[in-house]
Amino acid sequence: FATAKDLKLYDLALQLADQSPCEPKTLTRAARDFLESEPAFAMGAAMAALRWLNEGWGYEVTTIDVVDAFDLAVAAADRAHIDNVLDRIGVLLDQTKGAGNAFVRQSLARRL
Repeated sequence: FATAKDLKLYDLALQLADQSPCEPKTLTRAARDFLESEPAFAMGAAMAALRWLNEGWGYEVTTIDVVDAFDLAVAAADRAHIDNVLDRIGVLLDQTKGAGNAFVRQSLARRL
């Protein structure tokens, strides 16, 4: 992911982030770093972070990590003029059940 991102191969970076587990904090940081310059990529990175958090990945994850990924996904979608981001997040949350999913849902209870 990081190498593809650094080479500005944003589509490839997102494909790689989707195919194998990535540290959600790395994805969220990429979303934050590219929010203004590449908002579509930032949204994809934030959505990937939410996916892996939802599936229980991440090291020492807190509610703030989940909320940051969510807020960045929404902000990036707005900047990139991408519709239905909340629907996409809802679908993502419905795809997996388990401890990670319960934690993400609880963390986002006030935003959903």
